[in-house]
Amino acid sequence: MSGRSSKTRARIGAVFALALLVACGTSNEAPLENLTAQQIFERGERQLENSQPDDAAFSFGEIERLYPYSEYAQRALIMQAFAYHRDGDYPNSRAAAQRYLDFYPAEEDAPYAAYLLALSYYDQIDEVGRDQGLTFQALQALRQVIEVYPDSEYARTSVLKFDLAFDHLAAKEMEIGRYYLKRGHYAAAANRFRTVVEDFQTTTHTAEALHRLVESYMALGLMEEAQTAGAILGLNYRSSQWYESSFALLNGRGLPPEVAGDNWLASIYRQVVRGEWL
Repeated sequence: MSGRSSKTRARIGAVFALALLVACGTSNEAPLENLTAQQIFERGERQLENSQPDDAAFSFGEIERLYPYSEYAQRALIMQAFAYHRDGDYPNSRAAAQRYLDFYPAEEDAPYAAYLLALSYYDQIDEVGRDQGLTFQALQALRQVIEVYPDSEYARTSVLKFDLAFDHLAAKEMEIGRYYLKRGHYAAAANRFRTVVEDFQTTTHTAEALHRLVESYMALGLMEEAQTAGAILGLNYRSSQWYESSFALLNGRGLPPEVAGDNWLASIYRQVVRGEWL
């Protein structure tokens, strides 16, 4: 990317690289109404550089109000979204980024606006135990960056964050499944682990989910399902601790880890053999 987008990235990068020692205090500066769009923009940059993102967001917003048709209005909007995000004000960052996309969908900074919008959800995913609505919204917004702006510099980063958010959802299912398993609610636990195996099979939790299925199904007396889960585990994760644990459980009951019966796991096993799964 080049042109205005490069200039915007350079300005944003300068926020982190520079520490101005001669910035004026906001209270001593002239009223914004007396300044040009360029002067207000530069004030917003100084405020960012001096760790005043909330003041910067206000300054950039005033450009939109006072000089809506100036060349700085468009640049100020993306900088306002950035300033809000840096301040941890995710709803306002998201609103500013969305407004940029609504007004300037074809401009060079549109990919960055879409990425900031996605980050406004993603950066709030910090604990497995929290409500997962934000994770779903982050996934949707990251997918938008990936699909709409595949050639942008933000697409690759969005793919990485998408995978992490996807893994986060699987972790939530595992947490709930373990909770049920410890309390003897084996059918409910098995349903959670099945979700991980069917819907989150590319995450880091699949091996454990298969082992927990062995545990759950054995507790329910569903030995064919347990054997088949063990077989899938052995096919894909033979060197893992989870396979060793499942093999020990099955072997203790004289059961080999092999496909048995006609169940949902047997269907998945056939897909694995054909190379259509994992």
